[in-house]
Amino acid sequence: MTELRKRGGGGGGGEPDSTENISDKDGDDRLGLHVDAEGEGDIDSKADTPDVPLSTADTDNTPQYLNKALEGLPPRWKNYWIRGVLSIAMISGFFLIIYMGPVALILVVMTVQIKCFQEIITIGYRVYHSYELPWFRTLSWYFLICVNYFFYGETVADYFGALVQREEPLQFLARYHRFISFTLYLAGFCMFVLSLVKKHYRLQFYMFAWTHVTLLIVVTQSHLVIQNLFEGMIWFIVPISIVICNDIMAYLFGFFFGRTPLIKLSPKKTWEGFIGGFFSTVVFGFILAYLLAQFQYFVCPVGFNSETNGFTVECEPSDIFVMQEYTLPTMLQNALSWKTVNLYPFQIHSVSLSSFASLIGPFGGFFASGFKRAFKIKDFASTIPGHGGIMDRFDCQYLMATFTHVYIASFIRGPNPSKLLQQLMMLQPEQQLSIFHTLHSHLRDRGMIPPAAAQA
Repeated sequence: MTELRKRGGGGGGGEPDSTENISDKDGDDRLGLHVDAEGEGDIDSKADTPDVPLSTADTDNTPQYLNKALEGLPPRWKNYWIRGVLSIAMISGFFLIIYMGPVALILVVMTVQIKCFQEIITIGYRVYHSYELPWFRTLSWYFLICVNYFFYGETVADYFGALVQREEPLQFLARYHRFISFTLYLAGFCMFVLSLVKKHYRLQFYMFAWTHVTLLIVVTQSHLVIQNLFEGMIWFIVPISIVICNDIMAYLFGFFFGRTPLIKLSPKKTWEGFIGGFFSTVVFGFILAYLLAQFQYFVCPVGFNSETNGFTVECEPSDIFVMQEYTLPTMLQNALSWKTVNLYPFQIHSVSLSSFASLIGPFGGFFASGFKRAFKIKDFASTIPGHGGIMDRFDCQYLMATFTHVYIASFIRGPNPSKLLQQLMMLQPEQQLSIFHTLHSHLRDRGMIPPAAAQA
């Protein structure tokens, strides 16, 4: 904007601002990006936030029967009971979905992703709609479809190789998947360029960036949640559960003991809640890891059985899910009178996951709080009474999902024989035969194939 001002009036010889630039600056003003006399954005002004029209996020949709049952309570306690009742209901629903298996979990992740995307895009649409410019919402949903097609197509190719090999149309789609995805995106890109309206270019590019950042935050990380699920349901359940635990325990400790403010972005957050949530989450994660690590259903990677056309969770548990004996440090031996303890290695990993969920995870919530303050809204939506929108509940979950995916890739995951076999099955017969002879020679040289078998 400083550059435009210099171009328009600097040096005395330049032409005045064109109608196009004036209109763009007016668009900035309507978005709350006010410009002072020197041409710099007044970032400290209270007027630097856009005027977003009232939305359903600002309304109370608490069920009437709940309001009636809690009438007479102070607002603080009323909110406490509403949050508590709805939290119990959501946790119960989560257990039910886990019982229904991997397919139900994947469908829930997709549903949550779409709802989160809708909540964020709606905020932008309410600003953008006042200009009566075309295609913003249409293009936003189109890009959502394109990105989901790309990510889920990659997942199908990686984990459902046997199914792809059986169906000829799927073979074609798998072979040219990335080209098709890119072509679909290019179509949306061209539609956006054709939708550009003179005098409002800058605002339209703001909204283009808005859509893509939303896709990065919501869709990409939702894809990582599903990738974690395929590594084993325990990598899906434990991270989500410890974030929920941290959220609940930080709220309870803050509600009853909170005195010291933690961060200005969230005035209700306290140091007492932050610290109490940390220790509670580490203990909870350690116990939950012990309970789940005992069952194949939770620890085995989720695979696709081509014979039954269904998901399977059967395997020989890996080493991190096998009980092992650990020698305690001398100091702990003297304090506890124990020399050794038996633990699942995954319990140790759970401490790392819990620590991240407690210390870094809340910054996802702080980021969301800053975003909402920027647009003068209390919640992203009012889907869940007492909690706000779906995005209000999943702001920390997405950050946790990314960390879990990186953690698995860095410290856990090794070569996956079943995935490698699926890739081999997609090769031409001549290529498969060449690999067979190479592997046979390698195993024979290492003495892993008896001479008689080698001669045969």
